[in-house]
Amino acid sequence: MSALRSTTVQRTIGVPTDAVYSAFLDAEAVATWLPPGEMRGVVHAFEAREGGAFSMSLVYPTDSTTGQGKSSDTTDKFEGRFVRLVANREVVWATIFASADPAFAGEMKIRNELTPASNGTIVTITCEGIPSGIALEDNAEGCRLSLEQLAAFVGG
Repeated sequence: MSALRSTTVQRTIGVPTDAVYSAFLDAEAVATWLPPGEMRGVVHAFEAREGGAFSMSLVYPTDSTTGQGKSSDTTDKFEGRFVRLVANREVVWATIFASADPAFAGEMKIRNELTPASNGTIVTITCEGIPSGIALEDNAEGCRLSLEQLAAFVGG
């Protein structure tokens, strides 16, 4: 049933599509803008090409009392691959969380669509196959926070 669970969020970022696209293909950039809120990103592997693998951890702040990490109390570790890359238009990732909890099992597809606009780039993130252990509203909020940080990172 998780294949039916999805969210879509969108934001206009005031820079050209090539600047946004580049931020999806650089490991250090992704580690900076992808972690939502106060989380920190650690990239373990990153091959930015179709079929290329990546692995990353999102680490909660040390003073966090939430203890809601998927891989440990303070960490969400995931791995995946670049499914599709269309220069300056689209980045599709397939990801799997490292978790012993079956509520976080399964592959989630994340489609990042970049659409040129007169005032920059419209970035649309669609997540499909969201595991049942992740509340849809939390997934959408995490994506919104990541888009805010992406905008700040690229200067838009």
